[in-house]
Amino acid sequence: MTERRRVVVTGMGAVSAAGVGAQALWRAARDGRSCVGETQFNRPYRGRIKISAQVRDFDPAARLEAELLPFCDPVTQYLLVAADEAVAQAGLTRAEPMGPRTASIIGTGVGGMHTIEDGLHLALVEQGRPTPLTVPRLIPSSPPSNISIRFGAQGPCFAVASACSSATQAIGLGAQMIRAGLVDRAIVGGTEDCVTNSSMLAWEALRVLTPDFCRPFSKGRNGMTLGAGAGVFILEAEEIARARGATPLAELAGYGTTADAKDQVRPDAHGAAECMRLALADAGVAPDEIDYVNAHGTGTTVNDATEAEALGRIFGARLPHLPISSTKPIHGHGLGAGGALELVVTLGALAENVAPPTINWREPDAKCPIDAVPNEARPTRIDTALSNSFAFGGINAALVVRRLEAA
Repeated sequence: MTERRRVVVTGMGAVSAAGVGAQALWRAARDGRSCVGETQFNRPYRGRIKISAQVRDFDPAARLEAELLPFCDPVTQYLLVAADEAVAQAGLTRAEPMGPRTASIIGTGVGGMHTIEDGLHLALVEQGRPTPLTVPRLIPSSPPSNISIRFGAQGPCFAVASACSSATQAIGLGAQMIRAGLVDRAIVGGTEDCVTNSSMLAWEALRVLTPDFCRPFSKGRNGMTLGAGAGVFILEAEEIARARGATPLAELAGYGTTADAKDQVRPDAHGAAECMRLALADAGVAPDEIDYVNAHGTGTTVNDATEAEALGRIFGARLPHLPISSTKPIHGHGLGAGGALELVVTLGALAENVAPPTINWREPDAKCPIDAVPNEARPTRIDTALSNSFAFGGINAALVVRRLEAA
C-alpha cells in the first residue's frame, strides 16, 4: 500500500478584530486581550445588543489594487489580505502562477452580507438600483474565485457553506484533496462579516447573543459575541514543500466531520464526539496524545454543556486535566470564518507551547467539568492539538495539527 501523503501548513494569514496579521490575532488570544467593543453601524441600529468583535480601521485601498475593489465585499477584502500574508510566509509569489495543481477552497456562512444588506436598502428603502457588480460581490463563490484569480490557481475552486463549520471543512477538504493526489497545494480558510444591522437583529432574535461578556464554559454564561474576519492557510504535500525549500509550520494531521441529523439548532453530544473521534483516527493519534483543545465554546448555555459532554466521551477521566480553551471572547464568533481564526490561534499555541486562556471566566459549572484555562494563559508543552467547529444544522468538523520535527 502506498504511504499516505503528509500535508503541511507552510503559510498562514489573518484579518480579525485584533487587526491585520496572524501574529496580531495570536498575541491577542495568548495575552487574553479582548477585541470586543461597541459596534459601529453605517445606519441607525434599533437592536438591544450593542457589542461585537468588528474588523476596525481596515483600509482596503491601502492593501489591494483600486481596480479590484469594486468586485470585493469586505469578506473578500479581508480574505485577499490574509491570503497575501499566507502566500508570502509560504515563500510563494504572485509573479509565478500556482497553476492547475493548486486548489482554492474557502468557507463562508453567508458570503457578501454587507453587499446584500446595502443592496436591499438601496432597492427597497431608497428606491434605487443596486450597482452592476452587486451579484459578483455577494455570491459565496466570490471569495474562492478571487483567490484563484489573484494567485493563478487553476485547480478546484469552490466555497464551503456549512455555517460555523465552513472554514474547518474547507481546510479539511483541501487536505484530503492533497492526500488523494488531486492537487499538490491548496489555499484554504474562511471569511465572514455578519456584523450588519439586519444580521445582528436576526442573531439577537435567536436569543444567543450576550449583552455584556462572552464566558465560555463558565457558570453564569449568557451567550456569544459576533466576530468578523478571515483566516487563510497554504497547505502542501510535504514532499512538494520540502523540495522547494519551504519550512512547514506544522502538519495538518487529521480531519473529521459528521452530521447530527437531529435538529437545526440544538447540538448533539454524540455527533460532536464522533467527529472528534474521526479526526483523531485520521491523524493516527490516541486521545492521550492530545495536549490542547481549542474548543468551539460559544458561551451559550446549551452549546458549552453539550461540547463538554462530547469531550468527556473522548477524553474520559483525563478531561479535567486537559487544557481546553475557547478564544471566542477575544475575536468573537467568526461564524463561517471561525474555524480559520481558531486554527491560527491553535497553531500559535503549538509554536509557542502556550495554552491561551478562556477569558471572562468566573466560576466552574458542574455541566462543564473541563480545565478551561481560566483567564490567564498557561505555558505547557503542546505537540498535538485539536480544534473543534460545530454548526447549526448539526454539522460538525474537527482538525488535528501536529508539531513537525526539523527535517
